[in-house]
Amino acid sequence: QVQLVESGGGLVQAGGSLRLSCAASGRTFSSYVMGWFRQAPGKERAIVAWISGSSSSTYYIDSVKGRFTIFRDNAKNTVYLQMNNLKPGDTAVYYCAGAERLGRSFDYWGQGTQVTVSS
Repeated sequence: QVQLVESGGGLVQAGGSLRLSCAASGRTFSSYVMGWFRQAPGKERAIVAWISGSSSSTYYIDSVKGRFTIFRDNAKNTVYLQMNNLKPGDTAVYYCAGAERLGRSFDYWGQGTQVTVSS
């Protein structure tokens, strides 16, 4: 079982930056694939990025490539999402999620953190 707690959301102007953090409990964090999802008002929750347990593989949706970076520190049981050059379209609740391995569903979820980008 893994418990996830996000932090770092807030209000920022377009062009600004935020770093989201997700602290995980559990001794097997380093084996989990970790992802960041977001849900904008009136839209379904969708993947933004994910990273493999060893950090050897990452994935980003096209709209955030070159602006967002996902990385993790397994010694601290924490995964991060560095968000630069934020746009109003990035406004959403951001969720951290964990999957036991590649190809498995994301079964573990945090409570979410609000990111609001003003124009």
